[in-house]
Amino acid sequence: MITLTGKRNDACFAEFVWEGDARIRSYRLGLEQLFHGRYLETMLVPFTGQAVLLIGCGKKEDFAPGLTAVKEVLAATAAKCRDFNIRACSMDVSCFTQLLGPEAFTAAVLGLGLGCYRYRYQPLENEEAWDCDFQLENGEAYADRLKEAQELLAGICFARNMVNTPGNHLRPMDFDRIITAYEKDVEIEAETLVYGQLRALKMEALYSVGQSSEYPPCLLILRYRGNPDSDEIYGLIGKGITCDTGGYCLKSSDSMGGIKSDMAGAAAVAAAMHAAAAQRLKVNVTACLPLSENRISQSALLPGDVITGFGGRTIEVLNTDAEGRLVLSDAVSYAVRREGITKVLDIATLTGAVANMLGNTIAGAMSDDDGFYALFERALEHSGERYLRLPFGREHEKMIKSDVADVKNVGGGCCGTITAGLFIRSFCEGRPWLHLDIAGTAWCGSPTYAYESKGATGAGVTTLYYLMKEASLPH
Repeated sequence: MITLTGKRNDACFAEFVWEGDARIRSYRLGLEQLFHGRYLETMLVPFTGQAVLLIGCGKKEDFAPGLTAVKEVLAATAAKCRDFNIRACSMDVSCFTQLLGPEAFTAAVLGLGLGCYRYRYQPLENEEAWDCDFQLENGEAYADRLKEAQELLAGICFARNMVNTPGNHLRPMDFDRIITAYEKDVEIEAETLVYGQLRALKMEALYSVGQSSEYPPCLLILRYRGNPDSDEIYGLIGKGITCDTGGYCLKSSDSMGGIKSDMAGAAAVAAAMHAAAAQRLKVNVTACLPLSENRISQSALLPGDVITGFGGRTIEVLNTDAEGRLVLSDAVSYAVRREGITKVLDIATLTGAVANMLGNTIAGAMSDDDGFYALFERALEHSGERYLRLPFGREHEKMIKSDVADVKNVGGGCCGTITAGLFIRSFCEGRPWLHLDIAGTAWCGSPTYAYESKGATGAGVTTLYYLMKEASLPH
């Protein structure tokens, strides 16, 4: 739990120290030989009546990138409290807000919460639950920001929990029910199109992927109307493949460990939508989440098959492991034609190519509208996440043209991230489009940052939320 307070009143106080700070010498004679204030260095100094937990912040002039560094320092604080089984700790984060502004307060709250995050499907026998009451001093002016930060923290943890859940406990309809229940305490309308309805609507791209499994696919639609006076409706389309074997284009054995995590885009959208509604942002948003499994069976898609999407466009399926863009295409078409969205943002763990290109700390982004992308960039200033905008041209669009259908679902031996995005764009019917490929950043086998833990990262939650917040502001 994270609360605000006006003074130090706990048995432990966390002190943030810059490298070379003269205060180091004031705690104990010779302490400067043991603690230097280096980045993420920690030391617990016991005193009568109160312990001091020293947290190194590194050199002040090198404290960058700012918001990421704040989250890391506070996550290290939380982790050390856990190590020492400290149940209450107060701290003053004004050294960060004075340096980086009020956004540092939000980063501090996120860092503390994510530093405590652990996922286990079932707790170990006799495992004692650990919790800590973190009290932030001199924070009364940040009461509203604390509420927002805690909502974002809950959203990131929700997304992480969903992505970390074993696939046999998160079938498509399970995922649908969990998200629907999650959204019930805010003003979000939920509607589910089940398998029979998908067939009746001729959403062949979605149901052809899902019919390979005995666990049927569905399309979950979430509607939030925070600004009924506006005709602008942002469409958030999140990939929700809860099990991805690759189909007949079977994944390699070293890729099978991650087949449960191919629904991180849908999880991020659901979490960000909840946060936007909880904060009553003045923006209209409709999310369309195609939820499905991709398996091998007698009814599974085969390379060379041709299917027809909801919008009437024909698709040549050359790679059954490029199924994410198929289910997204029907969701985009439905959002455009039935939900009346005016802008399209899709987010997906879409291509291994983006991870090979950018690694696990930077995601890929594409857009055909500079104004929409500028809004996204303003959101990134608040979220601290990192994306690289990828270029594209007519030569890339030609790569997904099919000889036997309107479009094919893979483009060739190169530019895989770009052609995957352009495949989705071809179903947007001229709407401003923004594409986020988080295949490299949604999961970490070995954490890069102190606020990460092995497994899901919750990528995209904060950026989507801040994009909606930016959209709700007058410009």
